[in-house]
Amino acid sequence: MPEAPFVHLHVHSEYSILDGACRIPELASRAAELEMPAVALTDHGSLAGAVELYREAGKAGIKPIIGCEAYVADDRRAQKKGYAHLTLLAESNEGYANLIKLASAGFLEGYYYKPRVDWELLAERSKGLIALSGCLSGRVCKALENGNRAEAETELGRLRDIFGADNTFVEIQDAGLEVQKGINATLAEISQTTGLPLVATGDVHYLNHEDARAHEALLCIQSGDSLQNPSHWRFDTDQFYLKSPAEMAADFAGYPEAVRRTLEIAERCNVTMELGRILLPKFPVPDGRDAFDYLVELCEKGLQKRYGTVTSELQDRLKFELKTIKEMGFADYFLIVWDFIAFAKRNGIGVGPGRGSAAGSLAAYCLEITDVDPMQYGLLFERFLNPGRKSMPDMDLDFSVQGRDQVINYVADKYGRDRVAQIITFGTMMARAAVRDAGRVLDIPYGTVDRIAKLIPEGPKVYLDDCLKPGAELKKSYDEDEVTRQIVDLAKPLEGLVRQDSIHAAGVVIGDRPLTDYVPLQQKGPDQEVVTQFAMGDVEALGLLKIDFLGLRNLDVIDKAEELTGVDIAQIPLDDSKTYQMLARGESVGVFQFEGSGMREALRQVKPTQFEDLIALVALYRPGPMGYIPVYGKRKAGQEQVSFPDERLKPITGPTYGICIYQEQYMEIAKQLAGFSPAEADDLRKAIGKKIHTLMASLKDKFLEGCAANRVTPAVANQLWKDMEQAQDYSFNKSHAAC
Repeated sequence: MPEAPFVHLHVHSEYSILDGACRIPELASRAAELEMPAVALTDHGSLAGAVELYREAGKAGIKPIIGCEAYVADDRRAQKKGYAHLTLLAESNEGYANLIKLASAGFLEGYYYKPRVDWELLAERSKGLIALSGCLSGRVCKALENGNRAEAETELGRLRDIFGADNTFVEIQDAGLEVQKGINATLAEISQTTGLPLVATGDVHYLNHEDARAHEALLCIQSGDSLQNPSHWRFDTDQFYLKSPAEMAADFAGYPEAVRRTLEIAERCNVTMELGRILLPKFPVPDGRDAFDYLVELCEKGLQKRYGTVTSELQDRLKFELKTIKEMGFADYFLIVWDFIAFAKRNGIGVGPGRGSAAGSLAAYCLEITDVDPMQYGLLFERFLNPGRKSMPDMDLDFSVQGRDQVINYVADKYGRDRVAQIITFGTMMARAAVRDAGRVLDIPYGTVDRIAKLIPEGPKVYLDDCLKPGAELKKSYDEDEVTRQIVDLAKPLEGLVRQDSIHAAGVVIGDRPLTDYVPLQQKGPDQEVVTQFAMGDVEALGLLKIDFLGLRNLDVIDKAEELTGVDIAQIPLDDSKTYQMLARGESVGVFQFEGSGMREALRQVKPTQFEDLIALVALYRPGPMGYIPVYGKRKAGQEQVSFPDERLKPITGPTYGICIYQEQYMEIAKQLAGFSPAEADDLRKAIGKKIHTLMASLKDKFLEGCAANRVTPAVANQLWKDMEQAQDYSFNKSHAAC
């Protein structure tokens, strides 16, 4: 513990968009490094970073304090400007629940330039909350700045009446502003006369002292201004960083009790979040029947409809899947999805045949959730639901763009509009964007900035540090050109910061109770659609049901083609020889997933003659495995011999000419040659597909030992493992490609 213990209770992260510059993982790490036992998060009107702080603070070994800097108006419904800041901290789970309600109401009921709450709402939702009187933009400080001490005392009295004397604190700050010096002295006097305790906070907007310049640039990005403009908006000092306890003690040397009190408040704040649980809504089963029994009935009817003749293999597979679904408690999940897919089909809304691992479920096929036969294509159910790892199923569902909103509205009407919302997503400043923004605020000509930005390769995982390694084009320009250096040096601290929020293209959350029992909500877009304040990963971590309703324009095209021609696409055969001849010539412009020039060349090399060839091409056509396309083509044409180092590989890789293309093939190899259980094989698939090297390493000995026990030669076993490690550099997915 430092000599002058202190906890920051007023902190803005990057979720105070284009105002705060603290990244939450670094914030938690820095607070722990400074030996602080806790750290708070008080973003402007939003709780977007609450779950992330909870996780990251836990990793850092410190306590998370969930808070919010609220915008307070006299009447949240009045369409007029005017609000003040108020710092709120959740003391308990009840307080956190009330903070969620307040943050939601600010957007859903009080939004006018800012998400505002009012005194009525604060009085209704005050339990479990601690109120700090606020920064210079708070009502108390504003009154004092205007020379009105009586009004300041009245405002504090109002806070005391709402939150209680034990939960109301007089907040003082010192960022080196002259106005704060005088106000702090008066605040200390008022604290004495009112009996409301004094507490020191930092109004943190960036992590380190040297980040002040980048923060100034961030404000210019927000305001559309330039650093070259002498009157651009900026903070008046460079003291809005996460100061150490010693620095805070020095700043408030005249108020040591205000520094110590931060620990008292931190000790009082004890919010817990239940992460990893499953909060699945109940499907309204007809006549109050048991959900699982109803699911079994629907699946058995669907099995008969799909196959006509029901073999023992089909019965065993369906029984296995239904047993797993029951044990994992996911009957309601399947019924919920079945119901809205059925609604879409009844109403002529285009629905995709299925994508992702859900195509491996026979139950989903029987329910007509998917239209890909998992038995025909050798798809594995445990690729979708791993019996050894309970987690919420994840189905990606395609709908026509025109009909997508109709399906979402059906779900909202069925389960309650207060229980259904879309999910927010946060756009960040990636390398190129950060360079462009940095150049803009430095007022450097567009052509120069554009030239420098184009030295950075395009792509989602391209970082400035990588582009500054020896041999990179940007590195050469950085070393030789002062302007490039200026732009890149300013861009680096901006890279990765949140720049804007928007609505996730597909994600929809469905709650078993009103969503504001779990997540804060807000509105986005021209239609003011309700979205979560938490991003998708945080929504999933809380255990809520998230379903991806993807709008796919190709389905609209297919719907229109069916309308114009009178042809039902479901009746088109998959073995039409003229179609394959057309594809073999590379004549596939306008064909979904096959229209690019590279893919057209791949079609000419492989010369597909069956649907399985097309599946293989979709899987192979990506960096890394593309090298196997000529091999696949030669082996298919009989120009190259197919050999199997172990005969047990023949039924697994024989259909793909000895090439291991799909994750499912690796799973089958692990089961048949190394004795893995289905759950263990799926763990291997996860390690390969998600590039989890630690998980992969933990499975190596088991795989090699299993191979030895099954009399696989060491050379073959080691080569198979080497191939699997290599496959981590790319991700094959038959469940996706088959669709």
